[in-house]
Amino acid sequence: MAATPRAEPTLPVETELKLRIAPDAASAIARHPAVAAVRRGRARTVRLVSTYYDTDDGALARAGVALRLRHDGRRCVQTVKGPPTVPQAGGLAARAEFEWPVRGRALDPLRFATTPFRRLLARAERQGLAPRFTTDFARTTIPLAFADSTMAHVCIDLGEVRTEDGSPRVRAPVHEIELELEAGDPVRLYELAHALAANVPLAFEPASKAERGQALRHPSVAAPVRAADAALPGKCTAADAFAAFIRASLAQIERNADGVLAGDDPEWIHQMRIGVRRLRACLSLARRAMAPPAVEPLRVELRWLAQALGPARDLDVFATTTLPAFAAAVGRGASAAPLAASLAKLATRTATRRREARVVARAAVASPRFVRLVLAAAALAAAPAAAAPHGHDGKPRLALPARQFARPLLRRRHRGLEALGADLAHASPEARHAARLAAKQLRYATEFFAPLYAKKGARSYRKALAALQEELGLWNDAAVAARLAGELAGAQSPAAAAFAGWAAARAAERAGALAAAWAGFAKARPFWPRD
Repeated sequence: MAATPRAEPTLPVETELKLRIAPDAASAIARHPAVAAVRRGRARTVRLVSTYYDTDDGALARAGVALRLRHDGRRCVQTVKGPPTVPQAGGLAARAEFEWPVRGRALDPLRFATTPFRRLLARAERQGLAPRFTTDFARTTIPLAFADSTMAHVCIDLGEVRTEDGSPRVRAPVHEIELELEAGDPVRLYELAHALAANVPLAFEPASKAERGQALRHPSVAAPVRAADAALPGKCTAADAFAAFIRASLAQIERNADGVLAGDDPEWIHQMRIGVRRLRACLSLARRAMAPPAVEPLRVELRWLAQALGPARDLDVFATTTLPAFAAAVGRGASAAPLAASLAKLATRTATRRREARVVARAAVASPRFVRLVLAAAALAAAPAAAAPHGHDGKPRLALPARQFARPLLRRRHRGLEALGADLAHASPEARHAARLAAKQLRYATEFFAPLYAKKGARSYRKALAALQEELGLWNDAAVAARLAGELAGAQSPAAAAFAGWAAARAAERAGALAAAWAGFAKARPFWPRD
């Protein structure tokens, strides 16, 4: 008789939604009607002092594991937390968490063996564990009970994180709320956060307290976050795939938000804009499977955010790339002198409009509307099947294996681009524009679903498609540059006329490259199985 496979033990998981707040917003959260409506007991405020331990080279931090001792009055608790079990979205993170009361104020290494991280922790102990940083904050905890029996807490944390292994100490404030799930549906956390964001200033905090403490010890320059493929198990359903797509897009949007607000690098806006486009593309793919009330409001909000970011990105490209390239090109010609005054005026107006567009983009990202948009999208990722209620014709489609769902969709978009690709090098501007949009839509679809298929075939197809989209994008950049020059310098100005001619010449110069890119795409074999 065959032995019955032993089930993997269920790990204790901490699920919490973390958001930054202003210090003076704490009382508003505690009194908020949305909190009062689900409150199930008295608030309790305590001081929590937690010391985090690691090796000199940060071995635990590199593995995404946190080890701490937390002092709550006379009580001391040892905690080990693992890395996120699923990608974070909308401030929500789920991590394996193990806690034990300990005597005294020293680590108990014997407890390490009861965790999945025992080998890592044992190596760290042999290498040498020491205090690295401390969090010290007052926590006000309010218990919550929702109508569907979901139980949670809202925790308001006000204090600081500080280093412990250097002199002088380095400090950073901690002003945040954590909506901690005790039992039930995490969507309730998003709904509560969405209600709070309507009239309490909130912002996303992508880093845990442990990550922020580690950053104090090892400061680094933040960099814009680029798109990443969603992690898809081969046997996932369409609903699982869409949840992963939404989370991957939101990660790019959220993690570029601080850079958009405080950084001058144009890449922050560029990468957030890509994240918005990816999320819009994802919802476009899901439209036939999800009910309009679940998807259309998000599509409206994403269109608003795209319109806030788009002009800033277009002007960044125009100011930093297109205008210098144009000036260098005409600088060598005999017509440079008559254009000089017009180009100087164009450069001045571009700089002014660029600053104005940056203000608009930052205001959008700093607004409650942005926070509520991300929370609503993350709630959809947490329960994608709920977007197709019982009886809706899309519900069976969301239950399909993701590969089965993807195959006709990818085939349809591939054929749509094929139909637009005849003689692109000599096509009308309208035809090229339609082909560019079709290529973009197909590229997003392939990026989403490619992890379900063999890497080699998907890689060659995606490479050919990316080359085609790149060429179509260069043509579009020239067209956008001509339009911006007309808007900024005046349609009848010498600069606008010169830009129009330059854009047309560049398009003609790239005709051969565009034809080659199309030929390469036409030869690429689709990586999804044929029917």
